[in-house]
Parts: sequence; structure tokens; C-alpha cells
Amino acid sequence: ADQRRAAADDAWAVVVDIAGPVQLPVDGARLAALADGRPVPRPHEDPDVLAAVRAATRRPTLRINRRSDQALIDGFDALFGAARLGHPDIVYRRVQAAACHREGRLHGAPSPGALRFRVVDRREASIAVTFNGFPAAPSARSYIAKDVAAEVVALLSSGACIDRRAESGETIGTDPVAPRDLAVLVRRHSDAGLVQRELTAAGVPAVINGAGSVFGTAAGQDWLTLLESLERPASPPRSRAAALTPFLGWDARRIACAGEEELEELHQRLHAWARVLRDRGVAALAETIILGERVPGRVLAESGGERALTDLSHVGQLLHAAASSEGLGTSALTGWLRERIAAAGREGVGDELTRRLESDADAVQLLTIHSSKGLEFPVVFCPFLWDLGYTRRGTDPVDFHDPQRDDERAIDVGLEGDSYREHSRQHLSEDRGEDLRLAYVALTRARHQVVAWWAGSRDARNSALGRLLFAGQPDGTVPVSGPRETPSDQEAFTTLEEIQRQAPAAVSVEWARLGPPPAWSGEPSESGALAVARFDRRLDTTWRRTSYSAITAASHEAWVGSEPEEAWVQDEPAGPVAAGSTVIDRVDRELGRLAGLQLPLAEMAVGAEIGTLVHRVLELVDFDSPELEAQLADALRGRSGRSGLELGCEASVAAAGLAAAIETPLTGAGGLTLRGVRRADRLDELGFELPLAGGDQPRGRVALGSVASLLREWLPEEDALAGYAERLADPSLDGVLRGYLTGSIDLVVRTVGPEEGAARFTLLDYKTNWLAAGGESLSAWHYRPSALRAEMERSHYGLQALLYTVALHRYLRWRLPGYDPALNLAGVHYLFLRGMLGPDTPEAEGGVCGVFFWQPPAGLVVALSDLLDAS
Repeated sequence: ADQRRAAADDAWAVVVDIAGPVQLPVDGARLAALADGRPVPRPHEDPDVLAAVRAATRRPTLRINRRSDQALIDGFDALFGAARLGHPDIVYRRVQAAACHREGRLHGAPSPGALRFRVVDRREASIAVTFNGFPAAPSARSYIAKDVAAEVVALLSSGACIDRRAESGETIGTDPVAPRDLAVLVRRHSDAGLVQRELTAAGVPAVINGAGSVFGTAAGQDWLTLLESLERPASPPRSRAAALTPFLGWDARRIACAGEEELEELHQRLHAWARVLRDRGVAALAETIILGERVPGRVLAESGGERALTDLSHVGQLLHAAASSEGLGTSALTGWLRERIAAAGREGVGDELTRRLESDADAVQLLTIHSSKGLEFPVVFCPFLWDLGYTRRGTDPVDFHDPQRDDERAIDVGLEGDSYREHSRQHLSEDRGEDLRLAYVALTRARHQVVAWWAGSRDARNSALGRLLFAGQPDGTVPVSGPRETPSDQEAFTTLEEIQRQAPAAVSVEWARLGPPPAWSGEPSESGALAVARFDRRLDTTWRRTSYSAITAASHEAWVGSEPEEAWVQDEPAGPVAAGSTVIDRVDRELGRLAGLQLPLAEMAVGAEIGTLVHRVLELVDFDSPELEAQLADALRGRSGRSGLELGCEASVAAAGLAAAIETPLTGAGGLTLRGVRRADRLDELGFELPLAGGDQPRGRVALGSVASLLREWLPEEDALAGYAERLADPSLDGVLRGYLTGSIDLVVRTVGPEEGAARFTLLDYKTNWLAAGGESLSAWHYRPSALRAEMERSHYGLQALLYTVALHRYLRWRLPGYDPALNLAGVHYLFLRGMLGPDTPEAEGGVCGVFFWQPPAGLVVALSDLLDAS
């Protein structure tokens, strides 16, 4: 918003917060550093940005800081002055706080200074000193980490609070300072871990954001210890080491006091886990241990337990992936993990190895300065700005911006000579400039208060803070190197006091003194009387997600998706039969004609798996393909081969039978066959989920008896399913519906109706039922229309047809403009595939063998839709 306010019509540039590098491609120097395991050299300021600034005709700057309090800005002004941050064109600029932030918003803190400096006294007993009298950097870092924890505890325990203000400056609320308001900014992940351990020991929740490879955590080592013990479960040292991990949770006292019986039980447990790992893999091992040993409860009881449990789970998932993809046994997996742990310092950035974040709802944030860019926090701790960190030594290729070539990126691989030494100095200058900009970023992330430390180690004089404090020039230049010797602690204290005198209300300087180990107990919670929980909510036991299959489950013994594979019990002949009558003659002739027609799919196996296979194959193929049989055969071989399913016949035979079914005319569709349906006019496996009686907010219930009443009302006596209403009284059906109805329609086909331009939609369902009695040869007789009507009623396919038609009706009502069920619904086809013989499929009893067609009245569809909605 500030940049938009500063914009003008002519060319302009904004210089603000240029505190870090633009990502540049990895070059030779970076590759060499990665190969050697050294820190990767950093890219520096982007010359293109600076060139754009120089070319701009105007340079408006942001004069209002809308983040920080005025006191903190005053402190920065006193510290930075007119410092040039590593480049003549990158200058610290003075700004003012927004009007609503002129008064400080942090109240009640132990120290009122907005910019606080804490100076480490090397004479402290716990600080190791080098032979030449400087504090040893590792010892100073450890000391300061403890002091950070003490300062955090002091602030959290002080009752300090932060005002929330409107832009008018009016205070609209006050919040107590909580761990989530604090951030610790460091250069390295290892420093973040050091501070986190001290905060955890003090009882303060702290999370590390973007903390490198998960293999470099304690969880990685715990998994390695466990795997090593599973390599040799009988080894006493390895078993005792595994017992100390979170997987078992023993402490040193328990191990020391364990008797033979307890140790034997430990070995037996490790042997059992080793078998699980060998036979079932890492995922099964992790589940066995986590559930059997109650790992979550034990780990989460500790401070930082959520972080630890997240890491344990993450490492386990990576181990499972490695073992599965590479086929690793126990020893190979242990070696793989050992290598990953050794390489953890160079892995984990931006990939699946990066530590996942645990909940940070109310925890101190620990993160690197690079990852803090663009962020802001109420209070910021900068413990290690005095630490120079990595310093390039020896003769390595150096990257730099070549001033002789318009600051073009370049790499010198000569490793000797005057030009190499000059380029090395240029590289160092750019590197030290980057340090200054990172220090600026770290300090300016705060809204209300910054706490920074100074420790006078030997190399601290060349750090960003050391050069800013002790080597800055009046014109703002900050030299590449600091003074010849690091100032004494008292000299550093005096220099900081001079800065304090420039902004006495903003800057404070104090000695860092460690007291007793800090401890924070968190916000006190109000105690209350305990009571046994009472379950006083009535459960709606009739609400459920149901389907046609679930409604009719009790009436079927075997299933194929939504259909049963059952033997057919022969029904009575259609119409009256009298001895010696012409009716008997007609039935005999019909029986003889149809019984003599053998079916192509009679050889195909039966069962639920075959039905599912056929559904998937028909979904895959293009019905109008010129190589239909070949496509069907390939799909059958591929699907059955992957599942190990026996077709019962050659794939080519089954493919020929399915191709014949696809070419069979469909009754009531004007000669339509599936062969003539283009892929663009079909919708396979249309899934649906319909609310019943109001769905999530039920307003009633739907009884199948009401559905039967609708059938009696709307279906004339001659309708194919007129008698199905009586079957809905079947006691094996789930007779009360309430909640949601789910399902999947096998196929919806779009055709053009008799009225020009009117699209009609046909619902089709595939059935592979074997309708002959046991031991009887299958023929077209078993798939004559009367037999199909009887099967539709007996297997409750009539209910399925009704429910699925309503689903299609609802779908078209929402998607088709001007939808009219009487015009757009073209009926239901149930295709009993085994009875379909192709273009020559015989007709009988007014229909086509193998094809059941039904056209439900439009009024019935609408009435049933309303009934299901309980409206």
C-alpha cells in the first residue's frame, strides 16, 4: 500500500528493506561447497536492481513505518545512523512511525528499552576463555542461549501486555504477552536447536520453523538406535540403548535396576519387533510400537512432545518409503539411515526431508534470519549477531560481481595471482555486506522490542554488529573488517552507552548475568470441581449414509458391486397353459427356439469379481471403435492379469461375447445399440449423493411403504413393474431411509429425441447374472422378457431403477436448461449381458432377450424425488 501511494506516472524506484539476496543459479563455487560439506557461499545483492535504481528518474522512499513503535525506530536511528549496508547505494534511511504507533504498545516489560543490548562478561565462571583471553565462541553461544531462556521467562512472567490500536490511535484491546509473541532469529539451524533446548528446559514451548533435515533430529538417532537393536536383538548394549529411546521410555535408573526377568522380556520384545519388520515392513513396526507401547501419551507428556512425535512419525514414513522402494532389509535399512543422518547437514531444504511443523499456536518461534524476511513479531531476540559464523579459508574458487564488466556475476577458478587475490577481496566485501543486511533484517522484524547480545570473541570484531559498533565511519561507510583487536567487554559496554545517550528513552544497555535456572509454568488455570461427563444427547440411530446395496443387503447372499450373482429359479410360463391348447404349442415352440440358442458368455466364470471386471472393462473401451473386440480382449487380459482372476474362458471368447452385447438392439430405443454411442455421448459411473428427508438437517424419514404407494398410484396394471409395489414389503429390506443416499450409475447415454434438438438421456445398468438353474445349460430362454421381469422384482432391481432414475432426474434438473422429465428422460435399460447375442438377438414376448426396458412415468419420478426429500 505504501508503495502504491509513492508511485508516479514516470519512471521511479523504491529502495526499502533490500536486506537479502535474490536467488541465483548454483554455480561452481556452490557445487564445490556442497561436495565438500561446507556452508554454501551466498549470492549477494542483485546488480540489476541497483542498476534500475540508478536509471530511475525519481526515487520516492517510504517515510512512514507502519510496523514498529517510534521508540524502537529511534533506537535503530541511533544504532545505524547513516550506515551504508554493504554497498554505497544501500543506505539506512530515517523514517517515522505511523501516528497510531508514536506511543509504545508494550507495557509492563522487565526492561522498558525498545532496543536492548546485553553484554556478556567474559569473567563469568561458566564461560570458557581462549589462551589469548577471548571468550570461546561455542561457550559464549551456550551461555547466551541460557540467558535468552531467562529473558523469555522473565518477560512472560512479568505480566507485560500489548495494546491493540486502531489507525486513529485508539486502544481497542490489550493482550498479555504470550510465547507466540516472541521470536528468536539466528543464522544457523544448529543455533536454533541450542536455544530451543534451553527454552524447553525452562518449560517454554518453542518451535523451529524450516529447521533442515529431519534426519538431523533426535528422532533420527532414536530410530537408528532402534534399528541397530533389531539387527541384533540379543545384544545387551543395543537392547539397553533401545530401551532409552521414546519407543520404550525407560530411564537410566530402570535399566540399572532391571532384573534378569525384565531384561529377558525386553529381549523378547525386540525379537518380536524384528520379526514384524522382516515380515510386514516399517509401517507395521511403527504401528505395533506406537500402539502397543503407548508412545504418544508418553512423548506428549514432555515439553516439546508434539515436535518430538512429529519427527518420530516423519522419520518412520521416510524409512517405510525407502524400504518399500528399494527392498531394504533390516541391516541395509540401518545403513541407509546412518548415511542420511551423516548427510543431514546438507539435506532437507525444500524437499520431503525438511522437518514438518508441529502446532505453533502458542509457542516461541525460532527461525533463521533468511526465512524471517517479510515477517514481523512483537518482540524479537537476536542472540548471535556478534558471531561471525562461517569464514572462507584457503584457496577455493570465489564468486563475485565484476566491476569491470558492469557488475556481472563471475567466478575466479585461478586460485593464485594478483587478480585472484583481488577477486577474493571483492568476494569478502560482498560477503560482509550481506552480513550487514542480514543484521538489519533481523533487528527490523520487531514491532515493540528487540533484545540483542554482544560477546567479545576473537572474530566478533569482524561480525556485522562488531563492525557497525566499532568501525563505522562518519559518512556511513562500514568497513569490510573491524578493528585490529576485539574491544574489551567494558569498551563494548561504553560504546553501547554512547548509543544509549543518543536515544535515552529507546535504548538500554545491561550486563548479561545468569541466575538460577529459569522456569515458566505457563498461564495459571482456574481450578474447578470435577464431574463425571454425562451423555445427554439423543443419537439419531436412523440417520445414515446408505445405498441401494445397503438397503437390499439382507436379501442377497453374494455381490457384484451393486448386483448379485445368483442362480435363477425358473419362473412359471407367461399366461394360462391348458392341455392340448394352442397356448401350450406356442410356449413349446418358443422354448425350443430360444433354448437352442447358446450364449457367447455362457463359458465366462461367475462371481462378484467377474461382475466388477466386466464393469471396469466396459467403462474403458470405446463402443464405436473399429477394433472393438481387440480393445475388449486387451482390457480383459490386463485387468484379469493384474488381479489374478480366472475368466473361465479365453479372453477372446469373453471379448466376442461382450462385443455382441454392445451390438444388441435395445428395446424401446428405436433400434439404438451401444455400438452407435460415441464417447462424447456417454457418461460412465456417474456418482451421486442425494439428501434423504433433509440430509444434514433431517425433517422426517422416508419409508419404503410410501414408495410402494407411489407405485400403485402411478403405474398401470400392464406396466412391467406394476407388481413390484408388493415386493417393497419384503421384511429383509431396510425400510426407513434418513440421511444420504449414495450410488454410482453404470452408464448414462445421450440421444436426440423426436423433437428437434431435444436431448434425451437413457440410464443403463450392466448385469452379469447367471439365470439358469444349477446344472442347466444357459440359453436365451433364461433371458426372455418375462424371466427378466421376474428377476427385476426378485432381486429388487426395481428399487435400484427407481432410485437411480431420481438421481439422474436431479442431476439433469440442475444441469440442463429447460429440463422436462417427460421429454428428457428416455427410460431405464437393464442389460443382462450373458443373454445378449448381437444384432440377431431373438425377440420374444414383445421384447429383446437379455434387455429389460422400463419407462417410468415422469410424474412418478417427480413424486418420488419429492418423497425422498420429505417435502
